[in-house]
Amino acid sequence: MEILWILGIPLFGALLLAFLGHRRWAPELNAVLSLATLAATVWLTVRIIAHGPMVVVDEMFFVDSFNIFLIALTAFVGFTTALFSRPYMRIETQRGKLTPGLLRLYYSMYQLFIFTMLLALSTNNLGILWVAMEAATLATVLQVSLYRTPSSVEAAWKYFILCGVGIAQALFGTILVYFAAEKVLGAGGTALLWTHLNQVKTHLEPTVLSLAFVFLLVGYGTKVGLVPLHSWLPDAHAEGPTPISAVLSGLLLNVALYAVVRSKILVDGALGTHFAGNLLMGFGILSVTVASFFLLRQKDIKRLFAYSSIEHMGLATFAFGMGGSLATFAALLHMTVHSLTKSAIFFTVGHAVQKTGSQWIDGISGLVKQSPAIGWGLILGSLAILGMPPFGVFASEFLILTSTMHRQPWATPFLVVSFGVAFAAIFGKVQPMVFGESNHPRLPHPPSLLPVFVHLALVLMLGLYIPPYLATWYHQAAQLIR
Repeated sequence: MEILWILGIPLFGALLLAFLGHRRWAPELNAVLSLATLAATVWLTVRIIAHGPMVVVDEMFFVDSFNIFLIALTAFVGFTTALFSRPYMRIETQRGKLTPGLLRLYYSMYQLFIFTMLLALSTNNLGILWVAMEAATLATVLQVSLYRTPSSVEAAWKYFILCGVGIAQALFGTILVYFAAEKVLGAGGTALLWTHLNQVKTHLEPTVLSLAFVFLLVGYGTKVGLVPLHSWLPDAHAEGPTPISAVLSGLLLNVALYAVVRSKILVDGALGTHFAGNLLMGFGILSVTVASFFLLRQKDIKRLFAYSSIEHMGLATFAFGMGGSLATFAALLHMTVHSLTKSAIFFTVGHAVQKTGSQWIDGISGLVKQSPAIGWGLILGSLAILGMPPFGVFASEFLILTSTMHRQPWATPFLVVSFGVAFAAIFGKVQPMVFGESNHPRLPHPPSLLPVFVHLALVLMLGLYIPPYLATWYHQAAQLIR
């Protein structure tokens, strides 16, 4: 059973690394476990493409075209981040920032974090989905506070409190969904199973379900980082280890948005109106606009790209809210290319910070002369995330913008202005970091930059050519959501 392997490997890895995470070969073990998870995911993906959706293990797990692509993306970025972590964590340890106990904590929580995200994406039970999201929060709180500095502990508490309150709202929304479904499906666990709810969504109580969606959007929207629920995200990125910034931006935000979109499908079926879509468009356009202007004020490089994540997740949320085949296709593509690009950027940022000894933008310069791979990786990643052609972000943003002009023309000026402000802010700050003058010492371990260029190559490919099987995959998922 592929899904049990996908979940069992990282769970076993978390237990194993809790005891062995301080060993010299722990980084390699972490990468091997992540590779095994990716291999199991590829196996499952092939089966889903060949045979269609599947419900397994007494209906506890459900995989279709929508969540399988997110499961595959999560496993892939989880593996490449584990590769990046190898030299990064060794350098942090050599510089005295981490003790053997903290290394065990980091590696075990890394595998546990991957497990919780895969569980959230694959479960058929909305209650287990909530539990998995809460567990993901707890795992990442421990990683954000890994350095045990006053600022990292403060960021972790802020993350825990805000996301804890948000998850509590999501719990209340889940209870309301059960309340609405109990009258149709009867008491018991089936009232929270997605496959059963989807079959009877037109018979669910509209008033109760619309109220449930408000709580679910606020709850899971906090994890997505939607404005005004976003304030934990920049702090968590700035203070935690860079590999955690990569998986937070590249993966966790996708998982939370997945939960919101699954809820939207039920509400759309029950209400027959655009109520859920209007809420998503409102939060989405607000996030895009506010985050783009906040980019202008940032002086910390990790906070800069954290606000960029808020902007891009807001754009995907807006596209899902707008609905329709084209916008939904574009939103799925945007989730993919954003995950690949943003994680690649954080890989380069992590090594740039280690090389210069500073997260302040003014303290980083001359990367392309001192470390050409880091410098070019950062500038190419920045151009990609800003939507420059021919990268895939340009393709997804172009599709979203053209769909907006056709379906929601009022939002077009907001998107155009936000894109322009974001471009000026990020490129204006990254350019002197890459091409300025400086003299920094060599890193004690060669940086792992292969994942950077693999990610950027994939993003470039998706901007130039989407393989037919992948395009069919996106179309099938879009048909499920729209």
